[in-house]
Amino acid sequence: MTDPLRVDARTLVELLVDEGTWISWDAPAVWEPDDPDYRAALGRARDRTGVDESVITGAGRMRGVPVALVISEFGFLGGSIGRTAGQRVVAAIERAARDELPVVALPASGGTRMQEGISAFLQMVAITGAVNAHKAAGLPYIVYLRHPTTGGVFASWGSLGHVTWAQPGALIGFLGPRVFEGLTGHAFPDGVQTSANLHRHGLIDALVTPDELADALGPVLRLLSTGGAEKPSRMTPAIVDPTREVWPSVLATRDPHRLGMADLLAPDRSAVLRGDAPIWLALRRFGGRVAVVIGQDRRRQAGGDLIGPADLRAARRAMELATDLRLPVVTVIDTPGAELSPAAEEGGLAGEIAGCTSELIALPVPTVSVLLGQGAGGAALALFPTDFRVGAVDSWLSPLPPEGASVIVYRDTEHAAQMAEAQGIAASALYVDGTLDHLVDISADHGMDVLEAVIADELRSRSRPSVRRRTRTPGGGR
Repeated sequence: MTDPLRVDARTLVELLVDEGTWISWDAPAVWEPDDPDYRAALGRARDRTGVDESVITGAGRMRGVPVALVISEFGFLGGSIGRTAGQRVVAAIERAARDELPVVALPASGGTRMQEGISAFLQMVAITGAVNAHKAAGLPYIVYLRHPTTGGVFASWGSLGHVTWAQPGALIGFLGPRVFEGLTGHAFPDGVQTSANLHRHGLIDALVTPDELADALGPVLRLLSTGGAEKPSRMTPAIVDPTREVWPSVLATRDPHRLGMADLLAPDRSAVLRGDAPIWLALRRFGGRVAVVIGQDRRRQAGGDLIGPADLRAARRAMELATDLRLPVVTVIDTPGAELSPAAEEGGLAGEIAGCTSELIALPVPTVSVLLGQGAGGAALALFPTDFRVGAVDSWLSPLPPEGASVIVYRDTEHAAQMAEAQGIAASALYVDGTLDHLVDISADHGMDVLEAVIADELRSRSRPSVRRRTRTPGGGR
């Protein structure tokens, strides 16, 4: 039986766009994966939905106003975003900026595509960068959250709207219910991950049905189109061992005796502004330059105090401090993942992750990120996109903990090691494909001193931030 809440992408075009004005912007999807099972799944999705990817884009008129649309097709592998879909979203938003068109984004997605691992995960950074650039040009970016919208899509381009509306009855949340139950052993309480609940908590501006959307958006687009904002030497890296097994590295990053955030803050060169929390804020001298440090404390999180909305809001305040004082920013990533709780969902965790990622990309000062250990999910992504990225040799970055990826693909946690290997999450793989710029063995003698020297060298040599470098995805080079 068809879910009455799910309206497909082509039906939305008919509902929203004035007759005869729709122009598709989509080039044919030509990339094919090597995995025959995944390739077959893509073929079945195309046959079933009649579209070639999980997103369609284009332009038309909505109640007479020219507008660009980015529309998810949930029937295509749950609306998940892989490299082709991500590149399509970026291309559409960039074209809308060139053509000076407002964008209406209509996501309905389970998040990033597990079959593509980190390359899909980091598309969220590229999409966020495109949204930033569009908004910086003084152009409206409006989001309409459809049923369901979860994961990395909600924690990036689904949470960056100048105006955010949602479909009544829609499932909306950071972590999908099945993954949550698989990771925690119990289900979310009823009514938490709903558009009505998020509206009650001030995270959504209005609830509008798809049939009413064009009439409701028309006056908004007309008003926004008549005015608005003005348009505004390195040390040798650690030796990369491409044969290093991934799962032992995952386990090593969970060792309670492993060096962490506090070990980077040398007492004679640091001043802690906010400690005893999952995210610390500090001032720290690296060589001759003082930086604002925003770092995740693994030990605090290991005790059960996970990263929540308030912690990310504090991180954003620190970015504002750095901007005002013209200080560079160093972020430290070491997290098993964000807080999984109704309070976190209601407190706006996904929006805070999106805001943190967005503001870090846009900071007008040099930035460095340190992937120190675990790098799970949106909490890691929020502090990752910087000008220069350095990682511990056994660190890792993943859309979810490997156990979570196993739940999605295999419906159990027993394949976690297999998923960790397949997704390309290891620091060595991230260095080879250009996602990381430098590796350091922090377990070696004076490992933390080497890390400090690498950061100091980068801050000494870099004076100009680069959004292009911050939003690069695998294969983008160093």
